[in-house]
Order: sequence, then structure tokens, then C-alpha cells
Amino acid sequence: MVSVKYNGTVLAESDKTVVVEGNHYFPLDSVNREHFKDSSTSTFCPWKGTASYYSYESAGDKVDDIAWYYAQPKEKAAQIKDHVAFYKSKVEISS
Repeated sequence: MVSVKYNGTVLAESDKTVVVEGNHYFPLDSVNREHFKDSSTSTFCPWKGTASYYSYESAGDKVDDIAWYYAQPKEKAAQIKDHVAFYKSKVEISS
């Protein structure tokens, strides 16, 4: 089981993550999006497509762009559709 925490709050937990480029992508149904807000940030990867981001907000605490996802990944990255990954520098990831 892989879990993601921020300040003790569990953001995601799953034994069905997909690892791409060293990042665990969590299925949407394993992600606690209660404190997530859509971010206006987007980036482009030539083989995965356009990534969108979530920021974290809770009790006055805010972390911009804590997680990302590919709503419509390219064919080579189809396995990460409906999955979310987290920045290792902003969260605690354990397995």
C-alpha cells in the first residue's frame, strides 16, 4: 500500500498505483480531494500530453500545485488516465 500525506493528512492511499518516471500515480477513487482546488497551472509533456494541477487548501494552509493529472493523456500514457501524482518535495510518500 502506498500512501501520500501532507501535515499528517492522508491525501491518497492505494495498492494499485501506476509508476511512471519514478512517480506513483494514484487512481482517482483512492485520492481524498476534499482539500484540493483546481489550479490554473498546466504543463506539457511530449509523450504524456497536457497536465493539469491541484493545489491544497485547509485551515489556512495552502500548497500550490501539490498534485497533477492528465485528463486526456496521449496513447503511450493511457495507463495514467484518471490517476493523480504528487510532488515528492511537497508531501510524504510511503509504501
